[in-house]
Amino acid sequence: MTDVSTCPPLTRQSVREAHNRIRPYIHRTPVATCETISILASTPQAERCPSSGPNTAAETAPHDHNVTGDAGRYTARPTVKLFFKCENQQRIGAFKARGAFHALGRLIEADGLESVKKKGVVTHSSGNHAQALALAAKTHGVPAHIVMPSISTPSKIAGTKSHGANVIFSGSTSDEREAVVAEVIKETGATLVPPYDHPDIILGQGTQALELEEQVKAILENDPALGIAGRKRLDAVIVPIGGGGMLSGICTALHGTGIKVFGAEPRFEGANDAEQGLKLGKRVEKVKTLTIADGLRTPVGEIPWSVITDKTKLAGIYSVTEEQIKAALKLAMERAKLFIEPSAAVPLAVMLYNEDFRKMVEQEAGDEGWNVGIILSGGNTTVEAIAKLFASPKHEEERAGAKVTTNEERVAENVAG
Repeated sequence: MTDVSTCPPLTRQSVREAHNRIRPYIHRTPVATCETISILASTPQAERCPSSGPNTAAETAPHDHNVTGDAGRYTARPTVKLFFKCENQQRIGAFKARGAFHALGRLIEADGLESVKKKGVVTHSSGNHAQALALAAKTHGVPAHIVMPSISTPSKIAGTKSHGANVIFSGSTSDEREAVVAEVIKETGATLVPPYDHPDIILGQGTQALELEEQVKAILENDPALGIAGRKRLDAVIVPIGGGGMLSGICTALHGTGIKVFGAEPRFEGANDAEQGLKLGKRVEKVKTLTIADGLRTPVGEIPWSVITDKTKLAGIYSVTEEQIKAALKLAMERAKLFIEPSAAVPLAVMLYNEDFRKMVEQEAGDEGWNVGIILSGGNTTVEAIAKLFASPKHEEERAGAKVTTNEERVAENVAG
């Protein structure tokens, strides 16, 4: 990669310049709204969970580590309108295309296209950065070597190979991935394009925040009823965090705008290393977790850490359970008709189910409320993978598949949907 000392500073202006650089290669992804989910997010969990009744919103709300726990004390009532930045519709199905195209473009500018083609590029990734760099490399005619954990989802492996990349498998931890990368560099001389821990990646990922800010403003000018009454812009954004490239990029892009930025992490097996690190006052360097949010299994990088520890840039990080992630994923798909991967559901899960976060929003936003951006970071999963996440006992599956009637009768009917 380009020498960090020669990179542009991590500023809002640098993110604007990065956006201009990558604009020809990326999609300006849409921003979606869903009144039903905004209403649910503005309703206390105690009023929408079957275990506490009445289940006015007909929604299963995993309000604690144990979904059958007492929901009566979950009474926070934040007033919010949600705006979904659909990076699941980005090229290669995830936001990572932004950072990859920016980083490779900067490398070509610094070293020359022929030199970069001769050496090739290498990275390690569970899937989305892998596909992004493979696509960027193919676009510029550059050989790409991609180190992927052997447990990466088949769809992400297939997507990476489809762009002509040389895929090499490794263990799942960062140390295991990086060891294989070192071997590839020794053998080929390829240049490392890291998945998150580099200014060029961070600046590229931050470009989605510029779009979201502009798009929400335009939406509210056209139809004020979609937002909080009297407010014509975003008040906050919730962003997934794994290695931290996207979160630090969005913090950088929105710094000085008055828009609050929050991070969202899975909690399973210590996956919430950024949240814990902020509490401890030091970066957690190693993470080993098999959270369903596979894109968020890595520890925060050094450069992203230097950004998110700045309290003028990041307002806080909150985490959620696996069941909460699944519930948010289900809502996004069934209510908003948005096909996303589990990692992308984590920010929505924080908004819906993290009671500490909900209380904070209720207090800080007051009766007026907030317009909240939710970053849907990607959609690289399959129907089969989603089905396994939500596998039910046979009877429930048959009812869901319209194979058994409410009276337990097995019938076949040709009824128009």
